[in-house]
Amino acid sequence: MFFRKKSKPAAVAPIPVKPVQVLPAMEPGGEPDLRGLGRTLWRKKSTIIMFTVVSAAVAFMVVNAISPRYRSEARLLLEARESVFMRAEADKGASERANLDPEAVTSQIQLVLSRDLARNVIKKEKLDENPEFDPAIGGMTPLRTILGLLGMARDVNALSPEERTLEAYYDRINVYAIEKSRVIGVDFSSANAELAARVANTIAESYLSLQQSAKTDQTRAASNWLAVEIEKMRAKVASAEAKVEEYRSQSNLFVGSNNTSLPNQQLTEINSQIAAARGQKADLEARAKQLRELVRSGQPIDSSDIANSESMRRLTEQGNALRSQLAEQSTTLMDQHPRIKELRAQIAEIERAKRIEGERLARQLDNDAKVAGDRLAAVTASLDQVKKIASQTNEQDVQLRSLERDAKSQRDLLESYLVKYSEASARDNVNAAPPEARIISRATPATKPAYPKKLPTVLIAAFAAFALSAGFIVTGALLGAPAVPASAPYGYGYAQAGYAAPAYAAPPRMAPMPPPLPRMASPPMVPAMAPVMAPAMAQPMMPAMAPMPVSTIDQLAARLRQMGESGRRVTVVGAARNAGPTYAAITLARALAQQANVVLVDMAFGAPNLSVISIDPNAPGIAELVRGTVGFGDIITRDQFSQVHIVATGNVGADGPALMASPMLATVVEALAQSYDHVVVDAGSAADVPVEHFAHLAQCAVLVAGNPADPSTRAARERMTMAGFADVTLVAGAAQTAAA
Repeated sequence: MFFRKKSKPAAVAPIPVKPVQVLPAMEPGGEPDLRGLGRTLWRKKSTIIMFTVVSAAVAFMVVNAISPRYRSEARLLLEARESVFMRAEADKGASERANLDPEAVTSQIQLVLSRDLARNVIKKEKLDENPEFDPAIGGMTPLRTILGLLGMARDVNALSPEERTLEAYYDRINVYAIEKSRVIGVDFSSANAELAARVANTIAESYLSLQQSAKTDQTRAASNWLAVEIEKMRAKVASAEAKVEEYRSQSNLFVGSNNTSLPNQQLTEINSQIAAARGQKADLEARAKQLRELVRSGQPIDSSDIANSESMRRLTEQGNALRSQLAEQSTTLMDQHPRIKELRAQIAEIERAKRIEGERLARQLDNDAKVAGDRLAAVTASLDQVKKIASQTNEQDVQLRSLERDAKSQRDLLESYLVKYSEASARDNVNAAPPEARIISRATPATKPAYPKKLPTVLIAAFAAFALSAGFIVTGALLGAPAVPASAPYGYGYAQAGYAAPAYAAPPRMAPMPPPLPRMASPPMVPAMAPVMAPAMAQPMMPAMAPMPVSTIDQLAARLRQMGESGRRVTVVGAARNAGPTYAAITLARALAQQANVVLVDMAFGAPNLSVISIDPNAPGIAELVRGTVGFGDIITRDQFSQVHIVATGNVGADGPALMASPMLATVVEALAQSYDHVVVDAGSAADVPVEHFAHLAQCAVLVAGNPADPSTRAARERMTMAGFADVTLVAGAAQTAAA
C-alpha cells in the first residue's frame, strides 16, 4: 500500500497520514492485484461468453462453407536397382551404391517438385481442363469477385492457363522425406478423392519415368560422343604410327627380332662371338701346351686329341700287339735272342712314331689357336665399327622413342574409348537402365476429408475468442489504473538494526512498514523492512560543530555517472555503527541501475545484510569463492525489487578477518568491474573494519553519517582520506532521518 507524505518542519514530530485507496488492479509495489483482476473478469463474464459463442458459431459456418479436400499419399524408396552385371566395368568394384546422404534425398524431393514433372502430370490427368485447378473455366465466383475488387485476391485472368494450373497444382502437393530413412512421401489433395489418389500415383510413376529417361539419355549422349571421338582418335593413331615408321626408315633405325635396333643387336652378337673366339683360342693353346709336355717328358700320351687321331690309334694298336708278342716270346726265349731283340726294336720304333705324331698334333693345335686369334682380332675390329654406328644413332633413337610414346598414348586412348563405347552401346536400352527408386506404397482414395478439420477449428476459434476477450478486459483494467507517484521509493529496503547478528544468519522476518517520515532535502530512503530501530537511534541529536557538505543519493548518482571511469567503483562506509551504510548502498545501487548495469557487493563480513533482498538468500558468496568451492557464476544473484545484481558475503563463519585480508578481494572487484558499469561495495562501519583494505579496491568512497556535524564523522572522513581514498562524499544516514 502506498502512503502519501506531507512536508513538515524538522522539529515537529511525524504525523501519520491516511492511506491512499488501493487501486482495483494493482498492489503496492506495482504488482498486479490478481483478486481484483478476477473480480473484473467475473463482472464481464457475459461479454466473454457471448464473444466466445459468436466466434465459435462463425467458425462453424465458415468450415462448413469451405469445400472439403481429400488427401492421398504415395511413397517412394530410393535405392540402387541396377544389377552388378549391367554396370560399367569401372563401377563393378563398387560394393554399395545405395548410400544416399540427406542432401541427395532433398535433391530427389526437388526433382519430384520440378515444373517439367508437373507439366507431365497435368497433361496426363488433364488437370488443365478441371475447374478445380483452373478457376477461369467455371467462371468467377461472387466471393472471389468481391475479394478481387478489394485487392485481397489475384485476378485469374491476369495469369496464363498454364500458370493458373501450376499454381493450383503446387498448392495441393506436398513432398517430404520420412525421417531416418530413404523414403519420400508424395501427398496430393483434391476435392475428388479418386482424383487425389490417381494424381499421387501419376506423380510417382512420372518421377520414375523421368529418372529412367534421364539415365537412358545420358547413356545415349555418351555413346554419340564416344563415336565421334573414336573416329578422331583413329585418325590421330594412324598419323602417329605413320610418323614413327617414316622416321625409322629415314634414319635406318630398323628393329631386330628382340624389338631392339639393329646396331644394338649387332653389338650383342659380336660380343658373343668375341667371347667364343677368346675361349676357343685359350682352349687350343692349353691343349697344345699339354701335349708337348707329355711328349717331352716321355710319359704315356693320354689325351683327347691323341685319342681322336686315327694314326695315333693305329700306332697304339700296333704297339700293344708287339708288347703282347714280346711277352709271349719272353716265356721261352732269352733276352739276347734275336726274336726278342727284334720285338723290342719294333716297339721302340712304334713309340718314336707316336712322339712324332704327338708333335704333329701339337703343331696343329697351335695353328688352330693362331686361327682363333686372327678371328678374335677380326671380330674385335668389327665391334669397334658397330660401336661407332650405335653412337651415331643414339640421338635419332631418342627421337624415335618419343614418337613411339606419342603413338602408344594415342593408341591406348583409342582402345579405352572403344571399350567404353561398347559398354555404352550395350547399355543403350530401357531395361538396362532402371530408375534408382521404386514405389513401395501406392495412393488409395481417402474416405475422410483432410481439410478442413471442423471440430479442432471450432475449438481453436472459441479458445482464441475467449483468450482475446479476457485479454482485452485485463489490459483495460491495467491501463485504467493511475500511475505510481514520481516520489515513490526505488524499492523495498531495510534499516540496519545493529551488527550483533550471526555471521551467516537467515534473512530477518519482514516487519510491517513504519509510519511515513516527513520529506527531507534528500530523496526518501527505501522503506524499512527490519524491526524498529534501536532506542539509541531515536534519541534527539546532540549539538555539534558546523556540518560538512552533505550530498543526496540522486546527486551522488549523477556525479558518479559524470566522473566516467573513476566513478565506476564506489565503497560505502558508515561513520559509526548503525549509521546505515547498507541502506545507503542499496539506494545508491538502485539509483545507478536506472541507467546502467550495477552490481552490489557485500564485504561487511562482520555483519552481512544484503542477502535479505536477494532472490536467493541462501546463495553462496565471496567466502565460498575465496575458499574455491564455487565459481563467479554461482555467487551472483539479483535484487528482488530492482535490476541490481548482488554478491553476498556467504557463509563467513570465523574467517572474517582472514577474508578481509585476502588478496582475492581485489581480483573479485576487478573481475566485476570488467562486466558491470558500476561496482558498489558495502564495507560496513569504519569502526569495525579496516578501511585501508578498501582504498585500493575503489578510490571513490561514500561516508554515511547519522550526524554530519559530529566530530566522529570528521575523524572518520580524515581516516578515509589518510587511507588513500581520493574522493570521499558525505551522505546523511538513517540516524539523521530518525532524529528529523
